[in-house]
Amino acid sequence: MRLLHSPLPPPLLTSFAPRKTSILPKKASLNYAQKPLQQALSTGISLVLSLGLLVSAPNSIFALESPSVLQPSNSLNCPENEVEEVYSTEVSKVVSNERIVEEAWQIVNDSFLNTSPRSWSPESWLKKKDDILSSSVQTRSKAHDIIKRMLASLGDPYTRFLSPEEFSKMARYDMTGIGVNLRDVPDGNGGLKLKVLGLLLDGPAHTAGVRQGDELVSVNGVNVRDKSAFEASSLLLGPSGTFVNIMVKHGNCGPVQSIDVERQSIAKTPVFYRLEQIESGSVSVGYVRLKEFNALARKDLVTAIKRLEGMGASSFVLDLRDNLGGLVQAGIEIAKLFLDEGDTVISTVGRDPQYRRNIVAEAPPLITAPVIVLVNKKTASASEIVATALHDNCRAVLVGDKTYGKGLIQSVFELPDGSGVVVTIGKYVTPNNLDINGNGVDPDFRNFPAWSEVTNRLSKCHKPRG
Repeated sequence: MRLLHSPLPPPLLTSFAPRKTSILPKKASLNYAQKPLQQALSTGISLVLSLGLLVSAPNSIFALESPSVLQPSNSLNCPENEVEEVYSTEVSKVVSNERIVEEAWQIVNDSFLNTSPRSWSPESWLKKKDDILSSSVQTRSKAHDIIKRMLASLGDPYTRFLSPEEFSKMARYDMTGIGVNLRDVPDGNGGLKLKVLGLLLDGPAHTAGVRQGDELVSVNGVNVRDKSAFEASSLLLGPSGTFVNIMVKHGNCGPVQSIDVERQSIAKTPVFYRLEQIESGSVSVGYVRLKEFNALARKDLVTAIKRLEGMGASSFVLDLRDNLGGLVQAGIEIAKLFLDEGDTVISTVGRDPQYRRNIVAEAPPLITAPVIVLVNKKTASASEIVATALHDNCRAVLVGDKTYGKGLIQSVFELPDGSGVVVTIGKYVTPNNLDINGNGVDPDFRNFPAWSEVTNRLSKCHKPRG
């Protein structure tokens, strides 16, 4: 069983419809001219440090083919033949249909968080296992059908089966622009190292010699030890047609190689901004619209805010209307830009309500100016994380309509035959202890308020106690 990553909300196919206020989107954006990266945003997967994310190594690793390498690492005591074993392709083992079904059942039994009105208990789930495996499963397609029905009985629209083809596409999702999917794992010494979880077949990195299971050591001379997968992926991004230099270590004890990889296509900037004069020109407001949370979102938002400050902005509007989410970690990192060190961004809760993980800001805020966050019924997932983090920590007021209410965490597990299951394993809880899922978040104002009302409300706000 291999756990990969966490998907985000289902698709809501909509177009942006601005509200009738003095703050309206115009055609202003950061100057990027790149082609869009094919991303699984909102409907798909948050590959990079999604909440409660756990991953494990791929079942097989490509054979090493690159001849030019640097000196092997001597930091590990490796058995004589370990390097060769790392590069060998594992021979697929014969897996029984019953085992595939039983493992899918076990994943749900160990991890599933029931959030639907239907009652669920380990006892009833155990009975289902006995019923399902009381007779032999003759074919692979029959095994997959059984798993589909088994998961459908849970009544959770986000828990579902993935065919081997669907799982393979998900495992090789690329948010770097060079065709790699990274994950950060403990290095055994209290720090983190970055491993290549998946590769786009014949993509830039694969063609240049990067192999599944490699460790990413540096990007353009910047050591990525102890950096998150999200941070490293941001370093890899750049205009299509440009080159990025990476150092990779092949396997746990293999040689380190310097590779120049040509970027092909990356995400478009999701940030649009402008300066507005309101209230008879007495207030300079920096308007920023964030369309989605992709790998460029944090970097480009920082650029926009700094430029607007330089233009004289004394307050800000962050427009999250019709933003269905995207990369959850991007949302978390953006929320931290506005929060004081130690403020809670969001908490995650699993099946055991006693276990709660708080994600907090680790540094002072980028800005301290008052903020209005625009929301509507299509503000979802990562957008709701940002909105509630700023609201509950007294950094912003919410204006508009009630949000969508998507606050569940899903993870993707690989089954022995290369198929997989997506399972709901937890939920988000806001700093003020609100369960987002199915509830949404109510705004402070339906219509655009005067800035004096905003500052007055924020001055009377009290942060949640830690």
